[in-house]
Amino acid sequence: MLRVFQVYRPIKIAKHVKNFFRGRLFIIGIGGFEFKNVRLVPLQSAGLKVLSVISEVNQEIKIFSVNIV
Repeated sequence: MLRVFQVYRPIKIAKHVKNFFRGRLFIIGIGGFEFKNVRLVPLQSAGLKVLSVISEVNQEIKIFSVNIV
C-alpha cells in the first residue's frame, strides 16, 4: 500500500504509520519511505533531509505510544 502525502506533517504521518504494520509512503518534495513494525526505516540512498524526517516521525510515533498506554 502506498500513501502519498502532499504536505509534510509529522503528526499526520505518524498516525498513518501507527495504523498500519507495514507499507510505503511518499511525501511530495522529500521522497519515498518504507515502514515496518510501526517505525519508518531508512532506505539505502537516504540523505540528511530524509534521515531527519525519519527521526522526527519516529519521535512522534513514540509520543503516541506513551500517551496511549
